[in-house]
Amino acid sequence: MYSDMKLLRVAFFCTLFFLFNNQLFAQENLMNNDTIPVNDLQEVIVSSTLRDSVQFLPDLKGVAVFAGKKTNLIRPNTTQANLAQNMVRQVFAKVPGLTSWDMDGAGTQLNIGARGTDSHRSIEMNMRQNGYVTNSDIFGYPENHYTLPLEAVQEIQFVRGSAALQYGSQYGGMMNFIIRQGDSTKPISVESNQTAGSNGFYNSYNAVGGTTGKINYYAYYDNRHGNGWRPSQAFDYHAYYANLEYRFNDKGSIAFQFSRMRYVQQIAGGLTDAQFAQNPRQSLRNRNFFNPEINIPAIIFKYRFSPNTKLQVTANVLFGQRNSVQFINTPNIADTVNKQLGSYNPRQVDRDYYSSFSIEARLLHSYKIGNVTSTLATGFRLSSEVTRRDQLGVGTTGSNFDLSLIAPYGNMLRFHTNNAAAFAENIFQITPRFSVIPGFRYELIQSDYTGVINHAATAVSYNGNRSFPLFGTGLQFQSTKSTQVYANISQEYRPYLYSQITPADRVDVIDPNLKDSKGYDISIGYRGTIKNILHFDVDVFRVYYGNRVGLITKNDANHNPFLYTTNIGNAVAKGIEAYGEISLAALWKRNNKQKDIRLFNSLAYTHARYISGESNANGNNVNLTGNTVEHVPQWVNKTGLSLLLHQFTTTMQYSYTDKSYNDALNTVNSANGVTGVIPSFGLWDWTIGYAFLKHYQITGGINNLLNLNYFSQRITFYPGPGILPADGRTFFISFSVKM
Repeated sequence: MYSDMKLLRVAFFCTLFFLFNNQLFAQENLMNNDTIPVNDLQEVIVSSTLRDSVQFLPDLKGVAVFAGKKTNLIRPNTTQANLAQNMVRQVFAKVPGLTSWDMDGAGTQLNIGARGTDSHRSIEMNMRQNGYVTNSDIFGYPENHYTLPLEAVQEIQFVRGSAALQYGSQYGGMMNFIIRQGDSTKPISVESNQTAGSNGFYNSYNAVGGTTGKINYYAYYDNRHGNGWRPSQAFDYHAYYANLEYRFNDKGSIAFQFSRMRYVQQIAGGLTDAQFAQNPRQSLRNRNFFNPEINIPAIIFKYRFSPNTKLQVTANVLFGQRNSVQFINTPNIADTVNKQLGSYNPRQVDRDYYSSFSIEARLLHSYKIGNVTSTLATGFRLSSEVTRRDQLGVGTTGSNFDLSLIAPYGNMLRFHTNNAAAFAENIFQITPRFSVIPGFRYELIQSDYTGVINHAATAVSYNGNRSFPLFGTGLQFQSTKSTQVYANISQEYRPYLYSQITPADRVDVIDPNLKDSKGYDISIGYRGTIKNILHFDVDVFRVYYGNRVGLITKNDANHNPFLYTTNIGNAVAKGIEAYGEISLAALWKRNNKQKDIRLFNSLAYTHARYISGESNANGNNVNLTGNTVEHVPQWVNKTGLSLLLHQFTTTMQYSYTDKSYNDALNTVNSANGVTGVIPSFGLWDWTIGYAFLKHYQITGGINNLLNLNYFSQRITFYPGPGILPADGRTFFISFSVKM
């Protein structure tokens, strides 16, 4: 296995070779008079209070190919959403099929899933910022602890499962958050958004940016704090970002970026069904805390060798930690003073430390076959990731945020993964209207860990190396100037997690032939606009999720039972995703940019079932065939009405989510609330805004207008266990200035 230093050397020399090779390639193109320009113009965003907040990505953007794929381009500042609280159900309202947790009003986590995947901390999404991965450990612990303020985001690029070829590990898709750049027309501009809301909520977002000479810069600081809708739910969030870009000339630039996020959040814990019915606002835990800290320095180099060819090389480091101190027990067990100790019971301390490095190089080259332009996107990614995990530490008996120990950790583990991947996708323009987009990716993954478990009494280790190709093909037909038919089939995968290859105790056994989950994603759709009246995107999809990892019970030679981690079965999610939006002003042929009424609806039907497999239940193996895949509602629908009247805007939105289960056994209920049905729910949200004097804007709104008591998640671990109630009715008001 490569050492970290060897991997870095390989990355360095691969990058040099890539640059040298493409410099020669560029020189050859300069000698070719028949060039096909690849325009790389700086995007100009026109400020407006009501415009197309959700579109689909163009065939080519930057150094990526999006033709023939199910995609979305979301501009948060045009969604009329509550950005100060990162309100996912509003920001992504026009993206059909996305599921999310509504667990608190802090906005400190983006819990997003799609097409039959779990939304817990976007664990099955490839999450990126400005093109680089932000998942804490994409191969072994892919939870996305890093959350940026959506007020800082220029656009969100979302690609469904077909993103696997260009971006790697994921089942739910790739989501890339592009942060704003400094104003290109002035040396300095400032922005400040101040938001106050219910339950002591306050958010202060402040940014500065501009362009001076060849330097463009942008930086922000965001502080968000509040008491929470439930007692013992206070939070204090801080996020920082700085970008300094130097443009050598009209061909090349280099950007230095640094991001940091840190927060401490008090965890109110879960409830049983009876407790939720009695009072969903109650809290049975006041000594539990969660604290992630993530830092991401990055360098982005861009160069256009010729009108046909451009390159982007991104290198970034992610380092940080995830800490928790909790009294962990089911909600039917109270956290009370232990009479024998004369104090509360000691809390459990768990800490993760992350350290990763990656370098990703991407080349986009356009060429001609006959009189028709075709385009190749190719590149590679090298990464090394280390996670150090200290668990089951005996903490203090106090009630404040304190990570100190009174007895050592029970588990101490060091996980390490090296990865190398190469990909290529090509748009073959068969005719001016029809294109075929084949592609492939090849992955090399080397994983190992060492450490001790079982109160530091049992030594454990693991070593697993694997390599495999992924293939896919897209089709796209431009049916009219403003509509197109698209189709795509792509293989995809998800590596098994560190937790799945770590035995809980010394008698548990890991399958030595454990495989990564693999499958495919198929989409066929039709999208576009009709006379600027109707914007639409409708598709059918099928996702095969093979080799899902889980636990079964086996017996040893002496007929003693033990838990065996292996590939337990396969699942399929299939359905329909449909989005439509009508401009009544355009329909009535009154194309006035200052007046409009828009009606939208995004609907998803997802039929997700296990087609084979079994899982452990109280020492018995239960057949899963025909069971609904956990965390997947069958129907998700969002509809809204927006009004624009000069500088005044308002939006009313209804969000419906069907029932789902939180375990593969489809448990209906449990006494402790940990497993069971998550009932369906429907919510109303209302926002209103007014812009004045060019530089100022006031916005406000009511979340959960009818004060519905509901929950969108039950959980067996952090931040529960048990039912996690969502917020009831809350208010917010924001004042913004930009000069």
